[in-house]
Amino acid sequence: MSDVISDYQKWKQQGADLRVQAKQAMEARFRELLAEAVHIAEEYRADFGGALKPASPVTTFRYKASAHKAKKAAKKAAPPKAEPPVAAKPNPKVAGLQKRLATAKKKLDDAKTAGAPTRVLEDKIYEIEDDLRLASQ
Repeated sequence: MSDVISDYQKWKQQGADLRVQAKQAMEARFRELLAEAVHIAEEYRADFGGALKPASPVTTFRYKASAHKAKKAAKKAAPPKAEPPVAAKPNPKVAGLQKRLATAKKKLDDAKTAGAPTRVLEDKIYEIEDDLRLASQ
């Protein structure tokens, strides 16, 4: 009887080890594919001037080239500020876009709590954020 129990425990341990290895392999492959997708998206944008649209079931893996680069640049170039910057007059177009963005995000939150479809609102927010990014350049 103890042979059966010890065999089962060995089998269970081997299964756990294999599970950990499979998890690590899948995570590594996933990162590789995302990195390749980012490279292709950047190349496509550079060559053709537009963003690649993901397949319709894919809605959460949106790649924004400028946001990614801006984060890296912000991390690298964060010098200490000696004096506060002078407040410049805000661009009216940027202010309008920020207001539209805030309204759209509120509508999205309301739609999520109501259980209504949110795809259209998410796309609208994405477009406003893109317009805002372009206006601030």
